[in-house]
Amino acid sequence: MDSSVEDCSSDTLRFMELAIQQAKLALNNLEVPVGCVIVEDGMVIATGRNRTTETRNATRHAEMEAIDILIEAWQRDGLSTSEVADKFSKCKLYVTCEPCIMCASALSIIGIKEVYYGCANDKFGGCGSILSLHLGSGEAPTSGNGLGRGFKCTAGIMASEAVGLFRSFYEQGNPNAPKPHRPLVNHQAGQ
Repeated sequence: MDSSVEDCSSDTLRFMELAIQQAKLALNNLEVPVGCVIVEDGMVIATGRNRTTETRNATRHAEMEAIDILIEAWQRDGLSTSEVADKFSKCKLYVTCEPCIMCASALSIIGIKEVYYGCANDKFGGCGSILSLHLGSGEAPTSGNGLGRGFKCTAGIMASEAVGLFRSFYEQGNPNAPKPHRPLVNHQAGQ
């Protein structure tokens, strides 16, 4: 994984800012604030934000939302499976938080070219924090092994902005979080 944050191009920062805007939309909708954009030839071709609460579907992470938008559009355009794979191999993803294991695996399988992300995902990260799925198997995604060929990763792009959104989310409290089954322990009682 590369960490050449100081070498960020203005395009990288511009695309990450768009991903941050998607994360803010997620935050405004009481979702965990993760957003992304997918770029082909310097143009944003899909955006995504977390929608797990809204859809009541735990797989609706920002990356999966953007991937599905493209697959549907390219299938409507009549592209074959190999043409879709070829298109993904030319795309870059900009996402505010390190892709989780599920998303990193999906990105490897579809053969995305490159991923830029903001903050690390110390609990579920699939690009080096927990697993290194971005390294792939070295084989083409159609090899049938489910591992994909991997992708280049650059971490730490606008990480402080991404962390700030997470802080805002957790400070406001998550009204959609399940209620604890056990009462919270009051450490000051009996002192």
